[in-house]
Amino acid sequence: MDETVIGSVLAVLAGKAVPYARPGALSAIDKQARNGRAAVGTLGLEGDEQGDPRYHGGPHKAIHLYAFEHYARWRDEIGPRQALSRPGGFGENLSTLGVDERTLCLGDRLAIGTAALEISQGRQPCWKLNHRFDQRDMARRLQDTGRTGWYCRVLQPGDIGAGDDIRLLARPYPEWTLARLVEAFYRRGLERELLLEIARLPLVESWRALIEKRLESGQLEDWSRRLDG
Repeated sequence: MDETVIGSVLAVLAGKAVPYARPGALSAIDKQARNGRAAVGTLGLEGDEQGDPRYHGGPHKAIHLYAFEHYARWRDEIGPRQALSRPGGFGENLSTLGVDERTLCLGDRLAIGTAALEISQGRQPCWKLNHRFDQRDMARRLQDTGRTGWYCRVLQPGDIGAGDDIRLLARPYPEWTLARLVEAFYRRGLERELLLEIARLPLVESWRALIEKRLESGQLEDWSRRLDG
């Protein structure tokens, strides 16, 4: 596939882990825009931190991306919020223009700046978003709308800056947009044939385990702790 420009980077953002919301909890969700170009390695953006390494960070969640176009939709739905006034409200490392969950697919390989990334999974929203937006059901809203954001692994370290094009290098699974995958996980989560189809995809270990458990038990996992805290 020839490289095709499909979008661009509005902002590159990083954050420090600080006490958050309740005793003992840490979060680096409050990302701040970086000036100039930022180095990207296999474990993420230089200078970025994770509040809870059990659920955030690592090679398969190295870079979090979120479509800036979603911000206007959120303002329409929940009203003005400080966290919706600029990029970084959702803890993203790259705020994007021109691409979202409906236009990107699992396994897409992207060239941004001098780095090469691969879409590894959608985001599973958690309760920290409820506090971030002072909206008790914000995490559930992300999940229900499919405006979750997505994660990438880093195939080739490099540097990325605001204004960089997002170029599509390869699309091995064009039928599996992130939007379709999110819908399958959260709205059609017990349809056996669909689960078997998903199981043939190159899923990260945690998502594969979730699919296998659903197939074995015929039941959905409890989302309340993740979504509500």
